[in-house]
Amino acid sequence: MSSSDIQSTFIETPAAASAAAISAADTVDENAAMALVSDHNDALSPPRKITLTSVGNSSGISFTVVGLDETGAAATESITGANAGAVTSTKYYSSVTSITAVGTPTGNQSAGTSSSIAGLIFGGDLRMRGMYVVNTGTAGTVNFTQGSASGTSRLKFNTVAAANSTEYPDIPEDGVVFRNGGYILFDQAKLSSITVFYA
Repeated sequence: MSSSDIQSTFIETPAAASAAAISAADTVDENAAMALVSDHNDALSPPRKITLTSVGNSSGISFTVVGLDETGAAATESITGANAGAVTSTKYYSSVTSITAVGTPTGNQSAGTSSSIAGLIFGGDLRMRGMYVVNTGTAGTVNFTQGSASGTSRLKFNTVAAANSTEYPDIPEDGVVFRNGGYILFDQAKLSSITVFYA
């Protein structure tokens, strides 16, 4: 009897996006750091993009975000503030260390999570052999990338708008190869959970 080298990773969609999961709405002094919620990094597992929301017009200043990206590497990003609305980061974050205003924000500011998720399949080389998907009521596209969230797309898959329905898509017999890690990019509202099988 032969043994299998197939492993699996289960990614369940986290809580819905929250405008204040990282920093509650409050005024921020000139060139000062926003006060972070004590357990804010819990909202960044799996990694996701963050949002900055302004009650007033803070479009004339920027905010410097410092933390770790989806690979665990140090990440810094400058995000221009919003005019009575929200802006979203370009990067995905697994943790946030600080968010500092560059200038004087207008009105209350808050920092939270977006619906854009970057889940890790495995951090090294892998060969994806299959997946089992549970859908939500909204269709969307799941993107599988190599090396990081911004790496080469190796596979895309469209979910269907049928809450709690399941799919077990066919993968080519030899699987799909990922080098230096594989990541799953999806919208929180468009995927309930996914199990990926790999070797």
